[in-house]
Amino acid sequence: MAATRILFAGTPDFAVPALSALIAAEWSVVGVYTQPDRPAGRGRKTVPGPVKQVALDAGLPVFQPPSLKNPATIEQLRGLNADIMIVAAYGLILPPAALASPRLGCINIHASLLPHWRGAAPIQRALLAGDEATGISLMQMEAGLDTGPVYATQRTRIAPRETGGSLHDRLAAIGAKLLLDKLPEIMAGQLTPAPQDAGQATYAAKLEKDEAPIDWSQSAEVIDRRIRAFNPWPVAQTRWGGETLRIWEAVPLEGDDTHNSPPGSILRSGPDGIDVATGAGVLRITRLQAPGKRKIAAADFAHSRRLDGTVFG
Repeated sequence: MAATRILFAGTPDFAVPALSALIAAEWSVVGVYTQPDRPAGRGRKTVPGPVKQVALDAGLPVFQPPSLKNPATIEQLRGLNADIMIVAAYGLILPPAALASPRLGCINIHASLLPHWRGAAPIQRALLAGDEATGISLMQMEAGLDTGPVYATQRTRIAPRETGGSLHDRLAAIGAKLLLDKLPEIMAGQLTPAPQDAGQATYAAKLEKDEAPIDWSQSAEVIDRRIRAFNPWPVAQTRWGGETLRIWEAVPLEGDDTHNSPPGSILRSGPDGIDVATGAGVLRITRLQAPGKRKIAAADFAHSRRLDGTVFG
């Protein structure tokens, strides 16, 4: 393994388990590409991203070009003489010259069972769609958007109360393990990637903040999926009393669909939460956040306010 020269490209938390696994297994990582540092937090201080921090802690060379399209950047990449590049949520487009630079090309750790959910937000789109399962794909990268042939997949069931955050963390760990399991075979030329069936492809568009507002005319089941998918970002929200409330947790009430109230109407509130009429069924909000405040139980929010008979949205 020491003779194999690996480049790693990734930026956020999703990529950390894979890089950490390569380091722990003593693969020779000769460089780490990650996006430039950006301001974060209330103080807007420039801080290293998660992958950069892991790389620095391990003493690995770090490269942060704003783009991989610059000829000088490509020459630098070629100069590293890598056998392969492992890519996980890097966030920058790899042009053909970059894809062809490592001897065996670039392998992407993608958080879906390709060709299902190609694109930027496969985890959240799977939850929004109500998929029963998802997984990880190890894919040979090519110029198209997640169109390359697949070396291996690992399937996992989506738990009934799974959130975007919990599924993200599980898939990141699954991706790291699948990479370590299959990388020796890939490097030895013992694993042939299978072409994707383009006719079965679906697209996972990037999440946008303007998707956060809840449409109470949708069913309780659909709204519940949105709340879980958008936790921890962009977080589902609704208007009440001139304020925007962030809705962190909720649960549909089974068998409670006999109300005749307009969608968004608060039917009742109490120690179990806030029950809201939807287009089909009732959704119980259990955890929320008022502007400038911390997350609290919905029951605590309701305790000091007259909610019954008012309307969300």
